[in-house]
Amino acid sequence: MLERDYITEIISQFVEAVTRVLRPAVETGDPASCQAVEQQVADLIDLDAQTAMALSPDSLVTMLVLSGMGDSVAAYVCYALDRVSRAYEAHGEDELGGLRHLQSQAVAESFGCDPATPPEELASLDEELFGAAEGDA
Repeated sequence: MLERDYITEIISQFVEAVTRVLRPAVETGDPASCQAVEQQVADLIDLDAQTAMALSPDSLVTMLVLSGMGDSVAAYVCYALDRVSRAYEAHGEDELGGLRHLQSQAVAESFGCDPATPPEELASLDEELFGAAEGDA
């Protein structure tokens, strides 16, 4: 029960923080906001942001597995990485966007997530920023 409460709390904090920083990352391509999204992903898996974001896609998956919370947080990690990759690419940062996209895809494949379907808590934000959810088509 304590573990479930802990996971629920960190996911809640993640959703709140990502909601706050993803908007400017998408709308303006603000590098600090993009990095703040990455920081939230790193915090969720208990890694330093610089280290986490430099990992190859497979190594990022390994770190999620080793965190012991991969199954609980994978959909959130997958979503955040996919959406920040879109922000980077939309604002000309193709290399960073490509790496984040590959990281997102590796998480999706390893944990059975769908990057096109946002976690329930982020669905309204996703619709606001990206239009109708692709999974609803």
